[in-house]
Amino acid sequence: MAPPQGQMRPGRQLAVLGAIFVVLYLLVFFSGGASGGWKDRLEPRLGLDLVGGTRLTLEATNTLDGRAPTADNLERARQIIENRVNAYGVAEAEVVTEGDRNIVISLPGENRELNEVGNAAELRFRKVLKIVDGSGSIPSPAPSESPEATPSGTASPEATPSGSTSPTPDTDATASPSAGGQGGGAPTPPPSESPTPSPTASEEVPQSIEELRRAVEQKVGAEAWAAASGLQAPADLSADPSLAEKLKPFGELSGREVAVLPAQMQFNVPTISCVQLDDRPPASISDPEQQVVACEGGYAKNLLDVAKVLGTDVSDANAVRDQTSQWVVSLNFTSSGQQKWTALTREAFNNEGQACDASALGDEGKCRVAVVLDNVIISSPQIQGVLTGNSQITGNFTNAEASELAGYLSYGALPVTFEAQEQQNVTATLGASHLRAGLLAAGIGMLLVIIYSFFYYRLLGSVIFLSLILSALLLFGALVVLGRQIGFTLTLAGIAGIIVSLGVAADSFVIYFERLKDEIREGRSPRSAVPRAWVRARRTIISANAITIMSAVVLYIVSVGTVKGFAFALGLATVLDLLVVFLFRHPIMTMFARTKAFLSPRVSGLGRALPARSEQAQPRNQRVKEA
Repeated sequence: MAPPQGQMRPGRQLAVLGAIFVVLYLLVFFSGGASGGWKDRLEPRLGLDLVGGTRLTLEATNTLDGRAPTADNLERARQIIENRVNAYGVAEAEVVTEGDRNIVISLPGENRELNEVGNAAELRFRKVLKIVDGSGSIPSPAPSESPEATPSGTASPEATPSGSTSPTPDTDATASPSAGGQGGGAPTPPPSESPTPSPTASEEVPQSIEELRRAVEQKVGAEAWAAASGLQAPADLSADPSLAEKLKPFGELSGREVAVLPAQMQFNVPTISCVQLDDRPPASISDPEQQVVACEGGYAKNLLDVAKVLGTDVSDANAVRDQTSQWVVSLNFTSSGQQKWTALTREAFNNEGQACDASALGDEGKCRVAVVLDNVIISSPQIQGVLTGNSQITGNFTNAEASELAGYLSYGALPVTFEAQEQQNVTATLGASHLRAGLLAAGIGMLLVIIYSFFYYRLLGSVIFLSLILSALLLFGALVVLGRQIGFTLTLAGIAGIIVSLGVAADSFVIYFERLKDEIREGRSPRSAVPRAWVRARRTIISANAITIMSAVVLYIVSVGTVKGFAFALGLATVLDLLVVFLFRHPIMTMFARTKAFLSPRVSGLGRALPARSEQAQPRNQRVKEA
């Protein structure tokens, strides 16, 4: 008789499984992101509910004009929120979009209040009054060592009578009746990192500004405070070494502490650097009625006038080509916004009101207007005329550069509003407790399956035990690699998905072994029953696992937050269980079927399916007669 369908050589499947293990764990130990000792390399990426931290889910409702947010709106919002979150100075912070409306913010470490990061972006148009060096370094007495920042084509873009501007340091732009400007390069988004944490205003400013300033005064000392308060202009520290020593404590303040100082003090004290100014909470300079200090290019401190045009005065901004086929940003204002913009350009062009200093003039000797998003200057155009109509920002832009700047201007004009859906705060102690509880639950679940399998299936229980161990090792390695490559984070919900997958794995064992018993009861020998049982059980096992995988995929697509982690872990564990079924369970059963122990009902666990040895020894006609 020909061998039954499904007969194979078990060594080949086992060799394939071994190769998979080798490749997987080579990736674990040597793939990108693997660093530290072997313990660090074997550590999967854990979620905040397992290591402690804060997670906030924000849902986008609509734009200020009442329209539903687009994918571009949401991505622009994500970038700005990420810049705000990074101002906390926390490593490994994550800001990701989920679906078409949600943004999820995750910060490991200590708990923080994050609701404010979802506030609308603050876009302001402010006249540049003065510019000084913002490096914060204390120069030596030699005059040549005392740098002073002056505007140039790389740091001070310009605008033409129609409102042209240029966003960053590198390119030149020329003025024209409808567009112009000079300055350069691609728009520079707000910095994504800052060295020290700056909690939000709602969390860190429970006292009045006066009380906070007194606290800063006590920290720097009375002598330093008096020296800083007496400055009427930026100090020349190279000419007065003793003053440099007095003002040195201001260079040690955090961004939050610098934020409560008067704008004139932030600007006049040379030891206050752009690093500290960029580290301020965005809300600290959002008041349009106050002069503020902001940095451009990371080294030039700008003293800015009150904001006379706001982001909400901009109706639209788009990247388009002008008549010379150059990429420009077309900037349109609302009716009231146009009046404000015209008044601001008239004031800047004629240098009226708060006059701009010579250090703040553009290359053509005109005052500049800074476009400030939160606390970062994204463009500072030189005003070359009174602008009474729509404006264009020109420069040597690429399409991507012009589109990026237009996006910032549009987002400032039409910010997406958010509602906080869920904020989860987990302490490090509670996170460790969750991790222990999750691992204990997974261990108990696996132990119960193993105990039951040895009790009911005996020798076959060893197949179940080895299969679960191999599945666990595959899953662990996959979690480590996926955490490095795609950022998958294991959460408590993910551990729950893994525990549920144990039940799916147990079902596939039961299907196979019970089908094997049926084949033996029908009179087939164990060696021939194993491949026949596999062929008949295989379809059922695949169908059952496929349903679980499809359910996990659907759940992953329609869910948000930690439920996604549950679905992903359940689907991944089920796929790996299928891999072990095909590459280990069936081959090892084929090898067991060739052993003598497999023929013993007491040892194999097949029970009444196998006839007793004494019965097997009797002639077949005698057994029939006795029956």
